[in-house]
Amino acid sequence: MGNSMSQGAVAPSVSAAQPVATASATAPAAGEKPKTCKACCACPETKRARDACIVENGEENCLALIEAHKKCMRDAGFNI
Repeated sequence: MGNSMSQGAVAPSVSAAQPVATASATAPAAGEKPKTCKACCACPETKRARDACIVENGEENCLALIEAHKKCMRDAGFNI
């Protein structure tokens, strides 16, 4: 009765549910997007600075921050 799992329920095997990652599978090939991060979540520091600058000063006054964010995205493996 003190068991939190219902009777007859079986926990899934971790080894069967999780594939083994290899170095070649985790490293993105040239020109491919990385598999570990979506574009919306990459480079949060440069994205935050760029967005704040654009809201406060206008896009034409934030070209250096825009380019810094693009560079960060390219370095993360995105084709920008």
